[in-house]
Amino acid sequence: MDFQNRVGSKTGGGGVASASEANVNRRERLRKLALETIDISKDPYFMKNHLGSYECKLCLTLHTNEGSYLAHTQGKKHQTNLARRAARDAQDSSNVAAATGSNQGPLQPRRTVIKIGRPGYKVTKVRDPVTRQMGLLFQVQLPQIANDVTPRHRFMSAYEQKIEEPNKSHQYLLVAAEPYETIGFKIQSKEVDQSSGKFWSHWDKDSKQFSLQFFFKNTSFENDAANANSH
Repeated sequence: MDFQNRVGSKTGGGGVASASEANVNRRERLRKLALETIDISKDPYFMKNHLGSYECKLCLTLHTNEGSYLAHTQGKKHQTNLARRAARDAQDSSNVAAATGSNQGPLQPRRTVIKIGRPGYKVTKVRDPVTRQMGLLFQVQLPQIANDVTPRHRFMSAYEQKIEEPNKSHQYLLVAAEPYETIGFKIQSKEVDQSSGKFWSHWDKDSKQFSLQFFFKNTSFENDAANANSH
C-alpha cells in the first residue's frame, strides 16, 4: 500500500491511512494468504448459488467473489464457527463411541429396526413472561417407543438436509426415537437462547411423552412468532 505519494503528504513522509483503506489492505492480505493456503474446491462450506454469488454454508454469509469468500474464511467469525463445529463433532464422536462400547471390546452387529411411522406431536408458541422472548414448546407422543431407547434431538442447518432447497432463513429441529421415524420441525434460523431456564427437555417414561422448550434470542415483541412445520 502506497503511503508515500499521498495527497497532502510531504515527499519522503508517510501519510496516515484511513480506517477504510486499512480495512481494504487487511482484507487483501487475508485473501492472498488464503489463496496460498486453501484449496477452495475442497472447502465443504463453499457454495456458488444460482445467482452467481458465493455463500459460506457454515456462517450463512454471502460473498460477491471468491476473493471475498477467502478473506472471510480467515476472519474471526468463520474461525470461531469452525472451532465450534469441531468441538461439536468431537462430542458427537465421543457419544457414538460410548454408545457403541468402542472401549469395551469388538463392536456388536447393528440391529435392524423396523420403523412404525411418525409419532404424534403438538407444537405451541410460548412467550417468556419476564423477557417477552418468543419461543416454542414441542410435545411428542411415543407410546410404542422401545424399552431401552431415550428420545434424542438436535438442530440442523438448512444446508445439511436434502429434502428441500436450502433456505438460510430456516433451520430444523430433529427428534429421533426408535422404532419411530425421525421427525423434523422447520423453524426460523435465529439463535436459540441456551442460558439457564431458557432451554429444557424432559422425557416422561410413564406417559411416554418427550417435551422440549426453548426461546429465541433477541426476538422482537411484535410479529416474530416462529413458524414450525413438521416434515
